[in-house]
Amino acid sequence: NKSKLAAIRAVRLRNGCQAEAGSLARPLFLLQSRSSCFKFQVTTSMKTPASWSSKIGFILSAAGSAIGLGAIWKFPYTAGTNGGAVFVLMFLVFTILVALPVQLAEFYIGRKSGKNAVDAFKTLAPNSLWPWIGRMGVFACFILLSFYSVVGGWVLNYVVHAFDGSIHQNADFNALFGSTISNPVGSIAYQGLFMLMTVWVVKSGIAAGIERANKYMMPALFVLLLLLAVRSLTLDGAMAGISFLLKPDWSHFTPQTMLTALGQAFFALSLGVSTMITYAAYLDKKQDLFRSGNSIMWMNLLVSLLAGLVIFPAVFAFNFEPGQGPGLIFVVLPAVFMKLPLGQILFAVFMLLVVFATLTSAFSMLETVIAAAIREDESKRSKTTWIIGTAIFIVGIPSALSFGVLSEWKLFGKTLFDLWDYMITALIMPISSLLVAVFVGWIRQKSDVLEHMREGSSVPQAVIVLWLNALRFLAPVAILLVFANTLGWI
Repeated sequence: NKSKLAAIRAVRLRNGCQAEAGSLARPLFLLQSRSSCFKFQVTTSMKTPASWSSKIGFILSAAGSAIGLGAIWKFPYTAGTNGGAVFVLMFLVFTILVALPVQLAEFYIGRKSGKNAVDAFKTLAPNSLWPWIGRMGVFACFILLSFYSVVGGWVLNYVVHAFDGSIHQNADFNALFGSTISNPVGSIAYQGLFMLMTVWVVKSGIAAGIERANKYMMPALFVLLLLLAVRSLTLDGAMAGISFLLKPDWSHFTPQTMLTALGQAFFALSLGVSTMITYAAYLDKKQDLFRSGNSIMWMNLLVSLLAGLVIFPAVFAFNFEPGQGPGLIFVVLPAVFMKLPLGQILFAVFMLLVVFATLTSAFSMLETVIAAAIREDESKRSKTTWIIGTAIFIVGIPSALSFGVLSEWKLFGKTLFDLWDYMITALIMPISSLLVAVFVGWIRQKSDVLEHMREGSSVPQAVIVLWLNALRFLAPVAILLVFANTLGWI
């Protein structure tokens, strides 16, 4: 029998049955080798799950997902309209005590199951309604990216504006912003360019696409932010901006400021849309979830603080009003930079880092949808990414036109852009975050949760227990408060 097996093996090797993955075995009729060759073909075409190639790759990618426009755009203007330092302090406290526990819960779901956002809940809670959390997350990412890409297009357009003569000392920046977002051809073209850049990275996979891009873009973002912060801090009158950002004025310590800071904490860590579940699914058991979550949180806080140190010292140095709202980086900052030596170049650099931050978030949104569609079959990734990316672009076109030709077309008193934004940030994100906290904190067995979170972790057991208690008791109450405040109930 041994000699017969050796002969079969020799003939199979000689005739190419050891062919590389994906090639056809040949010939199938020799020495009863049909079934064994066929088995080899099936084995080589099986699904190959993706994974991160390094721990730092995951941390940078997850941090990129969390940072985005939330840190560089929304944080500065929200801090500016809510009293500065008091808001920053509340944001810091709520991020650590409330948002971080929910982020770690999403990590638990993703790594424990090793599946996409929908299949993760099917694995952990079969034959139940819990997979609807994942479905909500996938839907939210699809819709969120459809209008997020519109803002990404504005940012790309402003990078071009920095070089085409639109940004200059005497420009009317309110009018420039208005014409930029109302131009139908430009809005759709730059939205399409932003989606093309996102698809191009995500189609290449986790390690070769998303991880590789983040390994370059995230360090570049930090370096550019640091350079701009140093330049801003050296301006005459910059101390007023530093005081606004770091020295609390307790007259702004109000329930509304606290609720706004709490909402920003959830938004800042990219919670409630299943992106962290999706990214954590590609982790192995050796990754320390607590240290990873802690690193991601502090990177997000650092970028938010650096963005504030870029913006507010310069705003105060040139006597601009910090509470400008969403138009801060598109209307106020160009005017600020034009007062600096080499201001045009510095503004282009700032908008470039905003592009980096916007793209790293977009990667995670698209990946959440793609992972649910291909269900670990990486052979489908490229084609599926192009199809879904195109669909997201098409769905986003009405949002791109919401500030121009479709500005009068409203539903429930809101343009389509504002309606999508309200539905995702005011409804789906808090509801999903609440359900994740309940699922991990109350539905899953406590012993299983604690045991899994200990895997690969070097943090003390007391810290893990403290995290679970914060998730079970503190997070749900905080989320309900944010939800009620957003809807205007309190």
